[in-house]
Amino acid sequence: MELRHFRYFLAVAETRHFGRAAERLHMAQPPLSQAIRRLETELGVELFTRTTRQVALTGAGEVFRTDVERILKAVDEAVARAGRFASGVEGVLRVGLTGSASYRQLPALARLIKREMPYVMMEVHTEMLTPAQELGLIERRLDVGLLRPPIRQEGIAHRAIADEPLVVAVPAEHSLAEAHTVRTEQLRHEDFIMYGAALGSVLNDAVVRSCLASGYYPKCAYEVTETSAALALVAAGLGIAVLPDSIRSAPREGVLCKDIEDAVSIPLVLAWRTDDESPLLQNLLKVLEQNHMFLGGVA
Repeated sequence: MELRHFRYFLAVAETRHFGRAAERLHMAQPPLSQAIRRLETELGVELFTRTTRQVALTGAGEVFRTDVERILKAVDEAVARAGRFASGVEGVLRVGLTGSASYRQLPALARLIKREMPYVMMEVHTEMLTPAQELGLIERRLDVGLLRPPIRQEGIAHRAIADEPLVVAVPAEHSLAEAHTVRTEQLRHEDFIMYGAALGSVLNDAVVRSCLASGYYPKCAYEVTETSAALALVAAGLGIAVLPDSIRSAPREGVLCKDIEDAVSIPLVLAWRTDDESPLLQNLLKVLEQNHMFLGGVA
């Protein structure tokens, strides 16, 4: 049983006329009639009643028509999906990102993909620091990452998405709660909530450098693995956390964010494997470029 015979049958069922069906199919009528006969023989049922004036579906033909329409629709969709996958219009995009990027950059990226690449599904892996994302890219568990350089692994390209100043998150009852801005020097005696030293946090490095420039080393009172946990501890009054400005996009009760006058900025980049030539990645980069999501050139 050939798929083309299903299309022949459907053309006759819709036109109720072998001549008009043959015209639609761009073929002669005798081969069409023969093909329908062979189909009926193979099925062991009569699909049409034929007279000199009309062609009508039998009861079995009506049932068969319903199933054939469903089958051909599924086949057409399968062909279309294969084409979309091959051209990078459809697929699964595995995205890794730092915890702070989930507050501002992830929503913007997700909205853009939904609008410009509606057949693409995002598989999101959040709270991944730069070393973990690098490894995920190299091991092909991630397609792209939103991470903070420097990138130490070979074979990873990146483009800047944002350059964020650091802010300080303080408890609502903190002595700095009424201040409009603070200076790094004012945090000298505070209990810092930071990422675990073993995680290789780029943000930790930036915070330490900033404090050293003011003449002290930050006292880490609590170590966390997630940005959300750091903010929860700040809300509990257990210390302060110096974090990227994007955390302001998700206000948390009991936490106030203050600008730091002498703050350093910390970049956020989109990273991918240099050997990844998949159409899906190329389409993503094109969409991000066209929508002005990048700050500068390829690195």
